[in-house]
Amino acid sequence: MDDSSRMWITAVPPFGPEDIGVLLSVDTGSADPGERLACRLLDRGHEGEEGVFYLLPFDLAARYSRTGDRLAVTLVAPRSVLDEEGAEAPRSAAEGEEGWVTLLRRELVTDFEPAEQDGGKQAVLLIDHLGPVGSLDELFARFEDGESGIAVLNAQ
Repeated sequence: MDDSSRMWITAVPPFGPEDIGVLLSVDTGSADPGERLACRLLDRGHEGEEGVFYLLPFDLAARYSRTGDRLAVTLVAPRSVLDEEGAEAPRSAAEGEEGWVTLLRRELVTDFEPAEQDGGKQAVLLIDHLGPVGSLDELFARFEDGESGIAVLNAQ
């Protein structure tokens, strides 16, 4: 469930060079059940700008945590949404507070602190793609070519 090589602190081109945030990539063809389930839940999003999807906070969400110099992001979904989708939680998934199930966790060493606005934490961005990606530039190129989409997840 921990694949930290696919987490970045960066600006995302469609949102502009000033908007630095957390970006995760998720592979729609992954063998990891939690990652596949997260990708499946992306289909429940609503398109805003072309190729950019917004997810309802009760379908899929992100949680930030920090241990020393490591920032972790955990993707969680409510048990009720998994049941609605007829999906089983990954065997390695832990069910936490109020029925939220952990789908995947990524972390990296950084001093970046997610911003807070109006009492809410900064959203996490997901780029879904098929197959391995060698670099962040390749990931953005796939988005520009229409081979991937960006989802905006609320953070709890």
